[in-house]
Amino acid sequence: MVLGMKKIIHIDMDAYFAAIEIREDPSLKGKCVVVGGPPNSRGVVSTCSYEARKYGVHSGMSSYQAWNLCPQAVFVHSHFKLYKEISQQVRDIFYSWTDLVEPMSLDEAYLDVTENKKGEESAEKIARAIKDEIFSVTRLTCSAGVSYNKFLAKIGSELNKPDGLAIIPPEKAQEVLFALPIGKFYGIGKVTAAKMQKLGITNGADLAKWELKDLMKAFGKAGFFYYHVVRGIDNREVITEFEPKSISCESTFDTDLDSMDELFAVLRKLSERLANRMATKGISGQNVVLKLKYDNFEYITRSCAMRGSCNAPEVLYKYGEQLLVANWDTARKVRLLGLGVGKLDSGGDCEQLSIPL
Repeated sequence: MVLGMKKIIHIDMDAYFAAIEIREDPSLKGKCVVVGGPPNSRGVVSTCSYEARKYGVHSGMSSYQAWNLCPQAVFVHSHFKLYKEISQQVRDIFYSWTDLVEPMSLDEAYLDVTENKKGEESAEKIARAIKDEIFSVTRLTCSAGVSYNKFLAKIGSELNKPDGLAIIPPEKAQEVLFALPIGKFYGIGKVTAAKMQKLGITNGADLAKWELKDLMKAFGKAGFFYYHVVRGIDNREVITEFEPKSISCESTFDTDLDSMDELFAVLRKLSERLANRMATKGISGQNVVLKLKYDNFEYITRSCAMRGSCNAPEVLYKYGEQLLVANWDTARKVRLLGLGVGKLDSGGDCEQLSIPL
């Protein structure tokens, strides 16, 4: 790395939940393992082994769809308590090297090792040591990307999975980014990738040909991000503390609902759960957000502002009720209902309890 540049490592555990289940039950090794609900349930796939991914199975799809793609798969129920315990073991290893750790989920994190607790100058050596320590403690593999910013470190951790390690120094950044398919760019989802491909942007080299003003015209503020990252520019810091922007809870139904009374009953329970979580954290919010997922997996989110900042369950329910009545397509059955609050503040006093109808 160039003197004065940051040294960032991105660690991503390999097929984390599935790998833990295989560790706990070695008879699953080499099989198509799907972690989530059983195929005859309304569950979804949390993750799956690399063997299952070859059949098109991926996290977020319904268990039933995963079973259709891979009927020989072994479906395993999630054990989140165990996943969290092992995640803490992994994080302890991170913190033995640096306090600048930004966990992104249970199975991935960014580390800034520019200055580290062991005085090691080589980020590559640190990444190798961390990989070895993780395997020694957990018997699980991970992949690591090492570079001078977060974006390139994240790209690096995806290049040689599983159990991979990729170093992207400044002089190699353009080579890697220009050859990268546009769908592999972190932050570019399927919808945006499809739009880009229609515009002739199939890889990083194509993206780099676009002017900033044209990218912003086509993709809004995200165009600014795309313009810079394809040039290896990402000035984001590794963030060690987060202030949540929103908080929510939701329920997925065993049987699709088409009764307003039943949905109101679920909404009541969600408002109570949400209020309890907010009170525990000592926060209130200014916006209420309703999420509806229909039986064909399409979903909508709708929000409205409250009069003041609040975390009272009866107020959250009333605003949620209005959003539900105004936005539910009663000709369609509902698979999932969610309620959330945004624009969070410290404290939980309601400034205005009257609900405009």
